[in-house]
Amino acid sequence: MKARILTTATLVTVFAGTLPAANQNLLNLVMPDATVVAGINVLTAENSPFGQYVLSQFAGNSNATVAITKLGFDPTKDVTEVLTASNGVKGSHSGLVMATGTFNVSAITTAAVTGGATSQTYNGVPLLEDPQQMGAVAFLGSTIAVAGDVASVKAAIDRQTAPQALPAPVLSQIKTLSAAQDAWFVTLVPVSTLLGPNALVAPGLSSDAKAQLNIVSQIQSASGGVKFGANVAFNAVAQADNAQDATNLAGLIQLMANMLQLQGSSNPNAAVVGKAITASASGTAVTVSLTLPQARFQALLKPQAAMKHPVRR
Repeated sequence: MKARILTTATLVTVFAGTLPAANQNLLNLVMPDATVVAGINVLTAENSPFGQYVLSQFAGNSNATVAITKLGFDPTKDVTEVLTASNGVKGSHSGLVMATGTFNVSAITTAAVTGGATSQTYNGVPLLEDPQQMGAVAFLGSTIAVAGDVASVKAAIDRQTAPQALPAPVLSQIKTLSAAQDAWFVTLVPVSTLLGPNALVAPGLSSDAKAQLNIVSQIQSASGGVKFGANVAFNAVAQADNAQDATNLAGLIQLMANMLQLQGSSNPNAAVVGKAITASASGTAVTVSLTLPQARFQALLKPQAAMKHPVRR
């Protein structure tokens, strides 16, 4: 069958799969009311063994394969940064994925139209819309691509010539995190707003366990990042509603880490992760960290093939 390739939805998946860090040209495109922003610096990720491993896994993704074979475009090599942003409204489909790199606009446009997309120009910028006119991809020259819902993409194009600055606290966190981390995130809205109040409560738990897990929904904001290297280090800070909630949340995280350690005989990987997690509270802030050798992280990501096959007799 002839592949129906590179609709705007596919392009969004291709760009979002690499996830990168803050670039001022991309920040100028972000909606001024953004409350959730995340990114990865692909260039720095490529310099670490673990980053290379993650990118190699993405290179095997079917969307990436389509892009490479049909367009001569390799998301793992031709994309340098990606920034994602949303206003954090639960249930909303609005948001942006912005990427810097090298894009063959003509080839991508031809393939997208062949796949059913509509090509037009908006304020002098090439714009591709999916057949349902729900999603769009725009190219600001050959080095910046913007994907998302149609309204958000058009608004980003407008901000190209008239940027609207993000709030100072958001910019400050983004600049600090993106300068220190290879992958990072900032959310200024409560976890419950993004996921729903019961999203983190597993079914079948006792009422006490559910009450404990619901403490997580008291997180008012959070930020963090991952640094690749010989060790892969994750660090995050969550702001609770009050000091008591922060203390309870830190205790809950540490309790869950201890429970993972108890799985040593049946699940060694879980035990290693549990031992590496630390959580502490200071005022309303909860700091969580996890550091493991990059080889261990790779082992955690690999499918446990041996567990999928019956034992030979």
